[in-house]
Amino acid sequence: MEGQQTCSEGNPLGYAPLGGLMRKFAIPSIISMLVNSLYNMTDQIFIGHVVGMLGNAATNVAFPVTILLTAFAQMIGIGTAANFNINLGAKRPEEAKKFIGTGLAMMSLVGLLLMAVVLIFKTPILMICGATENVLPLSQGYLGITAIGIPFLLFTSAASVIIRADGSPAYSMTCTVSGAILNVVLDAFFLFGFGWGIQGAALATLISQIFSFLLCIRYFPKFKTFPIQKDMLGLKGAYVGRIAKLGTSNFINHTIMMVVNIVLNNSLTYYGALSIYGKDIPLAVSGVAAKLNSIMVAFVVGLAQGCQPILGFNMGARNYERVKATYKKAVKIGLCFSMTAFLLFQFFPKGVISIFGVGDTLYFAFAEKYLRIYMFMVFTFGLQPITVNYFTSIGNVKQGIVLSASRQGFLLLPILLLLPLKFGLNGVLFAGPIADGLAALLSITMVVINFRSLSRQQKALQEEGKA
Repeated sequence: MEGQQTCSEGNPLGYAPLGGLMRKFAIPSIISMLVNSLYNMTDQIFIGHVVGMLGNAATNVAFPVTILLTAFAQMIGIGTAANFNINLGAKRPEEAKKFIGTGLAMMSLVGLLLMAVVLIFKTPILMICGATENVLPLSQGYLGITAIGIPFLLFTSAASVIIRADGSPAYSMTCTVSGAILNVVLDAFFLFGFGWGIQGAALATLISQIFSFLLCIRYFPKFKTFPIQKDMLGLKGAYVGRIAKLGTSNFINHTIMMVVNIVLNNSLTYYGALSIYGKDIPLAVSGVAAKLNSIMVAFVVGLAQGCQPILGFNMGARNYERVKATYKKAVKIGLCFSMTAFLLFQFFPKGVISIFGVGDTLYFAFAEKYLRIYMFMVFTFGLQPITVNYFTSIGNVKQGIVLSASRQGFLLLPILLLLPLKFGLNGVLFAGPIADGLAALLSITMVVINFRSLSRQQKALQEEGKA
């Protein structure tokens, strides 16, 4: 059966043309990630046109919760899938079963725990995330509803990675696409039809997430590689640790992204209050930019995750040249996408921002400035996330963690705190491109070192085969 994951040497992941494999796995993965980001994007667009600028700001201060949710989903989903594919490539099917069972249990439990924490501490969380007195009531109404969907969204986001690793990228895509289409329909119905405002957008998101979850659950009784049995499910300590280990770099990346988002929101409101723009305009514009950024993240991470089965299997099979070729091809595609985004932000910033609703002259003036400065180095964006996922997929945890923490933590966060002390609001804006450029250089350096190591290992294998 096509797409069937097996442990035999005839597995197409080890020999089929990379172009075809990447189209099969990466395209559904990219669509799934893009559609997943559309849950927030659609809400932002409808809220921006119906509620206005303050509605955009309200979804922005709730966005760090979504980033944290994604961090856990990425850690569990990618950690499980990477261990699953590596063990298949190394011909250890029983180990692969234990990772799948443990991963499914982890995503269920973590989703319920996160929902409880967010519902209990909703208002303090929003205040920490930068909510102003004008924005807080709207953000409370939005997060109070969307928090109920946390277990459903986390399970779907993590499980879709496992479904793709099992050789069913099209079904993985269907789970998220169906929910996103339903979200658009319900947004229009609830906001324009019933006039429910920001709470209507939140309810549309919740219903859509439950629908995607139900589609996702239907897959596992028909798992391709082996049947999912009840005795496989449960938290097995050693496997929890190994899943978390391979998913740590992605978790750290998103967690630091959440912290940076919170610091950015508070910096924009503080220094914005000292400028002609005030507190709410920079916060609203940052919310729109965050959604644009989530689209770019969705594309490059979806591309990287689509390559994960190929990288993991071939690393397990010690086919190092194929591992390198897969990475190079992914980076080329990612950089082409990033360059397209750069051109749009530089030459058509007002048109891009106008998609997300209305605002006054000051609002659009700051929005154009924000996109042109803060997002200036976006053309390098395809490099760092793909490289992080590359190291995770081949089991190089330390490199993945260092690179994950670099752009957001080691670079952007300190620059974001220090530069505005001298340059005010402009310092906040210039922190972004400086951190992006440095992160790209670090990614290139780490990959070059890794490629040299893989070449030495490939050469040793060839000499061993001749002996």
